[in-house]
Amino acid sequence: MNRSRLADLSLLIVAMMWGCTFLIVQHAVRVLPPLAFNGIRFLGAAVLLALIITVFYRNQWRTINRRMLMHSCLLGLFLFMGYAFQTVGLLYTTTSNAGFITGLSVVLVPFLALLLLKHPISRFTWLSAVLAACGLYLLAFAGSAVMFNRGDFLVFLCAVAFALHIAYTGIFAPKHAALPLAALQMAVVGILSFITSLLFEDMGPIAQTLERLSQPEVLWALLVSIGPTSAFAFWIQTVCQKYTSPSRVAVIFAMEPVFAALTGMWFGGEKLGIAAGLGCLCIFTGMILAELKSAPRTVQ
Repeated sequence: MNRSRLADLSLLIVAMMWGCTFLIVQHAVRVLPPLAFNGIRFLGAAVLLALIITVFYRNQWRTINRRMLMHSCLLGLFLFMGYAFQTVGLLYTTTSNAGFITGLSVVLVPFLALLLLKHPISRFTWLSAVLAACGLYLLAFAGSAVMFNRGDFLVFLCAVAFALHIAYTGIFAPKHAALPLAALQMAVVGILSFITSLLFEDMGPIAQTLERLSQPEVLWALLVSIGPTSAFAFWIQTVCQKYTSPSRVAVIFAMEPVFAALTGMWFGGEKLGIAAGLGCLCIFTGMILAELKSAPRTVQ
């Protein structure tokens, strides 16, 4: 198996892990405030990656320079925005909605490629954007003709941030060692999450905070999030984007909302109505059409 195919398979596993954890995180942030949860999650991931570097790849500490720090801060900022909007949005919307709206990020990647990499946008990409917009309307407004769900809007902002992260990772990953770049990103996300949590969230007394942290659903969510879906997932993404294009990454990450919706239906008891189901189908079709048609034009 060549490096490109191995990278694709690894990214598919990452998409599966992310999609399957929507429901777990959604339950956890009902107990622990979402920004505080993200702070613990990503600082824990940064510490885990730092330990891996120290024990197995100690020489990679020497690769850290000013440019890597700047690139890590930018990538970390996009990740922080994405996860902050997503985690808070999960408080006000369903697992299925959050998964599919987050998936809109793969439709945005070709447009970012136009701005950052100067690649033209085909008519298929424009068509996919219209399909995705129609699907978002059907999904978000299904059963309600009054106003846009604020959770859906927050998760859409998260999709924009994730699209920026994918595009810029494709630019920065080939220039740096993957482990320290991933670890520094995690640290930036964790620090920003803690700062915003102190500013905007009420954690209550220390005893109450410790009690929240001891809840089984929070402990399980942190265990899953710190290791598999943060430290290892972004390490894998950073490595793999050295061997594949941003558009190809986006194609594979289009599977994340599918896994999220299946998880929500199978384990969360969520149901998709006809309009919402049609909306999901439009979004998914738009994502796949955009990326399959734009992939040949997008290069690293």
